[in-house]
Amino acid sequence: MKVFIGSPGTVSGLMLRVYQCAFAAASIAVMVSASDFSSYTAFCYLIASMVLQLLWSFGLACLDVYALRKKRDLQNPILVSLFVVGDWVTALLSLAGACSSAGIIVLYARDLGFCKVQSKLACNQFEISIILAFITWILVAMSSHVMFWILASF
Repeated sequence: MKVFIGSPGTVSGLMLRVYQCAFAAASIAVMVSASDFSSYTAFCYLIASMVLQLLWSFGLACLDVYALRKKRDLQNPILVSLFVVGDWVTALLSLAGACSSAGIIVLYARDLGFCKVQSKLACNQFEISIILAFITWILVAMSSHVMFWILASF
């Protein structure tokens, strides 16, 4: 069986999951520190999807640490199919949250000019959080792509 970069139970897989956790946590922290984020449904959805992503990636990072310490192989069909489904679901939710939030911020900042008129609106923080969410999605897309190819190689 081929070993791909980012495979479960490898150092590269662990690093991919750690980066997913870090960027998801950063996105959550920046959004939560912005004032009045809870007034917008898309931003609340982004927080919910990033929390789910954080929990999923943290759980798989812990599983990678266990596999590395005990020298266990995590590449069996049942486990990999679970990883594929989980990665694809969290990737789609992360992308939906990031896109919906980006749509709101483009509408407010660029189209309507609310960010210039209302100084209490933390548009810069919203934008940074959305950028971090898109980076998280890119990392999740990479791991879901790797998991798909591992599943196809069985």
